[in-house]
Amino acid sequence: MPVILINPNSTAAMTATMLAAARAAAPGLPIEGWTSRDGPPAIQGEADGAVAAGPLLDLVERADRQGAEAIVIGCFDDTALPEARARASCPVIGIGQAAFHYAALRGRRFSVVTSLPVAVPIIEANIAAYGLSAALARVRASDVPVLALEEDPDAALVAIRAEARAAVAEDGAETIVLGCAGMARITAELRRSLEVPVIDAVEAAAGCAFWLTAGAAIRATGPASIG
Repeated sequence: MPVILINPNSTAAMTATMLAAARAAAPGLPIEGWTSRDGPPAIQGEADGAVAAGPLLDLVERADRQGAEAIVIGCFDDTALPEARARASCPVIGIGQAAFHYAALRGRRFSVVTSLPVAVPIIEANIAAYGLSAALARVRASDVPVLALEEDPDAALVAIRAEARAAVAEDGAETIVLGCAGMARITAELRRSLEVPVIDAVEAAAGCAFWLTAGAAIRATGPASIG
């Protein structure tokens, strides 16, 4: 069974964006993308997350029953991540948590550039819960709605790039974490135009899924199978 990437919102185009980024980041890893048709069109704040949680957890249970090797929750807020892990027998990866740990492993301070101000306290609380506040410079909002990343990516790029540059100049950020799953479609352009590393959360989660599932295979077949 492949890794299942679940988009907790109902926007199928965003699922396609994430799936393309995940497959490019972990070539050879079988990944399917599922869209939560009963979720909100976008998750922007605590209220949307609460609406998305129930349908998301139903899909987590379905993926687990079907034998998923790992599940990726495709929302930067890590929507219902503890509950999802409690319901699945396989690893469940939040893209936010994966991105924060990738940033922290670089040993550099990072700033997060997210969508709307309503997301900032959620992200700050998650970083604190993961024990990574010491590595955080700041969480910044670009004032770009989530769906604008699909509808007008060029305009979104301008606003997000400006906020990322401000994070470097004003926060002393040495790494930028992109704080929305939909930003996967503009990651390449941001990397070309910024002088610090840019971490895409979907790529980070796909990398985690690769190593978690590869580790399971090694345990099952023994180290002699490597290479």
